[in-house]
Amino acid sequence: MIRINLLPHREEKRKARRQQFYVLIGLVSVLSALIVLLGYTLLDAQIVIQDERNDFLKKEIAVLDKQLEEIKRLKEQTNALLARKQIIESLQGDRAEAVHLLNEMVKQVPEGIYLRSIKQQGNIVTLQGYTQSNARVSQLMRNFEASAWLERPVLIEIKTATVDKRRLSEFSMTVMVTRVKTEPPKPAAGAKKP
Repeated sequence: MIRINLLPHREEKRKARRQQFYVLIGLVSVLSALIVLLGYTLLDAQIVIQDERNDFLKKEIAVLDKQLEEIKRLKEQTNALLARKQIIESLQGDRAEAVHLLNEMVKQVPEGIYLRSIKQQGNIVTLQGYTQSNARVSQLMRNFEASAWLERPVLIEIKTATVDKRRLSEFSMTVMVTRVKTEPPKPAAGAKKP
């Protein structure tokens, strides 16, 4: 029988496998290093892109903040203009009030009453004057109640006084001025509505 020694052959196979193993480990190491490098590069690129986006958003937010400040300033100006307009409209509505007040005083003050002073603060008018009798003050208060421009007369004080050697009654009262709202003129029957 023939004997064959296979030991050197097995040892060569082991060497070859060991070399293949080392080469495979080297390739896997290089491949994993490339994968890590590629991943790091991709992440770095994503971070750079996100930083650029963040910078763009910061710039746009700054622009929008400026626009918001401008809008806020415009709203404040608009509110100020509306307040001025409202003041002007109220002044225009009240400019004829003094004329109406004096006209009503002339109409409503009965004979025998002499007004010494008329003071107006807001809607309240304070009257001071002299009268020949207390009944005339009563008549004046009734006239004010019936007036379209004056209401709620309140007698503050009435006392006896001597003026030019005549005995009169001195009185003080307040009355409220009402604002009669005038309706806008109605269109004629033949006029078309818009």
